[in-house]
Amino acid sequence: MPPSPDHVRALITEYLERHPDEGGALAGLLKALDAEDDPTSRSTLPGHVTCGGIVIDADGRVLHVAHRASGLLLPPGGHVEATDESLFAAVLREITEETGIPASSLVLTPEYGRTPLDVDVHAVPANPAKGEGPHRHYDFRFVFRLAPDAPDLALQEDEVAGAVWLPQGEVRSPTLRARLRDADLDGTVTPVVASVVIHDGRGRYLLHLRDANKPVWAPGHWDLLGGGREPQDATLLDTAVRELREEAGLELAHLRPYTVEHVTGTDGTSVPVQVYTGEWDGEPDALPLTEGQLLAWRDLAQLPYLTMLPSTRRLLERHAAAHASPVRPTPAHPADGPRRRPVAATTGAAPPDTEPHIVGVHLVLERDGQVLLGLRHPDSAYAGGMWHVLAGHCARESATACLVREAKEEAGLLVDPDGLDLVHLVHMVDRLGERPRVQLFFRARAWEGTPRVLEPDKTVAWRYWDADRLPAELVPYTRAALGGIRAGRPYTETGWSR
Repeated sequence: MPPSPDHVRALITEYLERHPDEGGALAGLLKALDAEDDPTSRSTLPGHVTCGGIVIDADGRVLHVAHRASGLLLPPGGHVEATDESLFAAVLREITEETGIPASSLVLTPEYGRTPLDVDVHAVPANPAKGEGPHRHYDFRFVFRLAPDAPDLALQEDEVAGAVWLPQGEVRSPTLRARLRDADLDGTVTPVVASVVIHDGRGRYLLHLRDANKPVWAPGHWDLLGGGREPQDATLLDTAVRELREEAGLELAHLRPYTVEHVTGTDGTSVPVQVYTGEWDGEPDALPLTEGQLLAWRDLAQLPYLTMLPSTRRLLERHAAAHASPVRPTPAHPADGPRRRPVAATTGAAPPDTEPHIVGVHLVLERDGQVLLGLRHPDSAYAGGMWHVLAGHCARESATACLVREAKEEAGLLVDPDGLDLVHLVHMVDRLGERPRVQLFFRARAWEGTPRVLEPDKTVAWRYWDADRLPAELVPYTRAALGGIRAGRPYTETGWSR
């Protein structure tokens, strides 16, 4: 579906806020937007909307292409097509088609973003070969900087005869030349987004589970807190401070610049992100989260099992490698007191002659004699294609806090931690030589919400099953635990040799 009249009107409104003196020149287009005809269709006369891309290279020059049809030297651009969802999408397509520059090599400017730098109104002579009479073009021109790693030009030879990078003072369009002079845009790629690596100094990182099924950056992914620069932000540090406050009610002192990352935005363009770092050691559950689904501490060992952009994972791994968690020294023995057994340092070392266990938590959610089970994704690393209760592994958190988090992440359920009763424990080993596991099963007395599939790479469906007719494809230790709960038996062992 082509861009709507409301979309075009919104762009004009933004443009006229910067250039109110051009209202008269655009009055014809504003009037046409109230008509039934599509303002972006080339068949709409006496005028219609087109798009142009102002691409500025590292030397501050502007890309022009020689159009075979007109013989003119112009910035890349053209007519809007029915498949273009917006004028911005149209100009990205035109730039790529005519020059071979992909959207991923184009960077928005913080000054203009997706607002046109210029809207040029010019007359177009009749073209009898195409059955077109004389008409007007309202050319919406969007400005980009060229990314440092952009490929060489690959021109669309049937329409473009050549290309040249012109100094801004030699740009052919007088109105565009004036706009560029007033904007004072050079070729320096500038970050337009700020994000913050928040860590506790002990190897944990505060991550944000973003909303899924929404037109947002990295939907359904774990990511850093942060966002785009807004007009009121004098600096990107101001952006970072504002985003932490707005998204999570966080006020962190001493944010420090860490690095600049380049990611691909939702529109396909390259987005340079100024990354800051800050230290905090509070409880995420106490923060007033206003965007996304969840805030939680995560450590490096958990990152491979999270839905996360590879670039975010690599960033955190680099940060962790450069900021090794401090090892807590063993307290000195009092000179005149008894010597005590040393306490294990925070490196994960276990006391002698003991075996660390993995702790799993499981939610027993019952309704009218039925129990909630989830169908594991067929490609899941564990129990693919089998049914299982809602479950997860504990990080540095209490068992009930972990279960509350997992219920919200996996199924959108809000579980009251004070309404959880421990009803069964399974002590098990899956296979000889593997680390043993302690599986805790909690029955919920109070919860809110209807189960939803929020992590489809792990669970593809939720269903209540009659406790007397559980599915054949049920995880074995889960079957044993549910049977034990019904029988009033609190403990099960499985996998151990006797």
